[in-house]
Amino acid sequence: MEIREPILVMEGITKEFPGVRALSKVHLTLYPGEVHALMGENGAGKSTLIKVLTGVYSFDEGSIQLEGKSIKVSNPFEAQDLGISTVYQEVNLCTNLSVVENIFIGRELMKRGRIDWKEMNRQAKELLKSRLNLDIDVTKLLSTYSVAIQQMIAIARALNVSAKVLILDEPTSSLDQNEVQQLFSVMRKLKEEGLAIVFVSHFLDQIYEITDRLTVLRNGTWVGEYVTKEMERLELISKMIGKDLEELKENKNRSKQEREQEKECLFQGKNVSKKGHIEPFDLTISKGEIVGLAGLLGSGRSELARLLFGADKAETGEMFLNEKKISIHSPRQAIKNKIAFCSENRKLEGIIADLTIRENMILAMQGVEGWFKFISRKKQIEIADEYIKLLNINPPNPEQLIKNLSGGNQQKVLLARWLITNPDLLILDEPTRGIDIGAKAEIQKLMITLSEEGKSILFVSSELEEVIRTCHKIAVLRDRKKVSEMNNQKQLSQQDIMKVMAGGNMS
Repeated sequence: MEIREPILVMEGITKEFPGVRALSKVHLTLYPGEVHALMGENGAGKSTLIKVLTGVYSFDEGSIQLEGKSIKVSNPFEAQDLGISTVYQEVNLCTNLSVVENIFIGRELMKRGRIDWKEMNRQAKELLKSRLNLDIDVTKLLSTYSVAIQQMIAIARALNVSAKVLILDEPTSSLDQNEVQQLFSVMRKLKEEGLAIVFVSHFLDQIYEITDRLTVLRNGTWVGEYVTKEMERLELISKMIGKDLEELKENKNRSKQEREQEKECLFQGKNVSKKGHIEPFDLTISKGEIVGLAGLLGSGRSELARLLFGADKAETGEMFLNEKKISIHSPRQAIKNKIAFCSENRKLEGIIADLTIRENMILAMQGVEGWFKFISRKKQIEIADEYIKLLNINPPNPEQLIKNLSGGNQQKVLLARWLITNPDLLILDEPTRGIDIGAKAEIQKLMITLSEEGKSILFVSSELEEVIRTCHKIAVLRDRKKVSEMNNQKQLSQQDIMKVMAGGNMS
């Protein structure tokens, strides 16, 4: 049996930020001619490990060896010089420059004191054709080509600096099926040439199709290293989310009452989709119903929610509200149709940090009323006080800046913002992420209360336990597809959902 020597070994890597240990004794071993998956949910430490390897961050403990020699990389340029290149999810090239300029930027070929465009064009064309099976006009602007082609150009740039280790961070997130297969064809060719490839993706089907081995991280710690084909999907998911398989078989007791068989339909989506975001899906939400969206990060949960709210524009399909066809191409249209949305990105798409609790609460109502219709300060304070009391927001001071509140209380303010508009459908994308147990329980209780009052809720959560506890019906997504829909009856368990998430069937 042939004994291979690893090209890269990261051993016992620890990285701390003020008050947070992002990585704790993490390991990663890469071999030439393999595709190695780096797996883990959001916050597992994947990005931090990559940034340590490429010199964006220094590490506090541990060691890195490349081809048997100890290295410590200070910046990404040093990493490139050593043969470690990264292609990020968002292609970090200059779309206003030509393909050849992007490949050679910072390393232009010179002849007699001038840039040798003829030779650069020749080398760029040869590189793309011989290494990536891509025959294009390299003198054209990068912006004239698709995202898939731009991804190939980014890989070509990495190969042009004699890469030994190529890191592909979510490279398929904006590609369709044909483009993914084109990328995989290139990856297989590079693998045969002896390149070590780190592949980061949340698409399980792709992980099992293209990778040889995988390393799993969870909460900044190393869980293990496995041969992909020997790891069952259900077991992989359990390692990523930290649930023992036996524990997952136990169903939690739920206090919520059984729903009636027939409920009046509030919302219906038929064949709704957006290329590169989510494939065509159907979804029905009854009045007073809480519908959960379950799936791993990257499965399409947030993409589905954003389409329904018009934050992203659907390219196909129809939507109906109270059996009347509606057009939702923007959040303004959604709000007009009494649909509200709390984004998973509380910091960037939710709170306005330098405004008060009152000012943050009143924003959606002001949008509904019209920006030129003045809402008196007295009325604003009355509304804020009412919802501060209703949602138990602390401190109970409407003039407190929202940035000074805890994450849980900020989330309650955002909920209040939309409840003030009296929506018929409330879309909640990870409303309990990053908040303490007490605040989670209050928000879950509020959801059930709103449901009992006839409000419909679309609930996105990574925590299967709370999805099961609060939802009447659960739609499961995988690899940007809705793959199943289950009524949440007493016998439904976390394992039932995980089987479908992993690509199996419910027993």
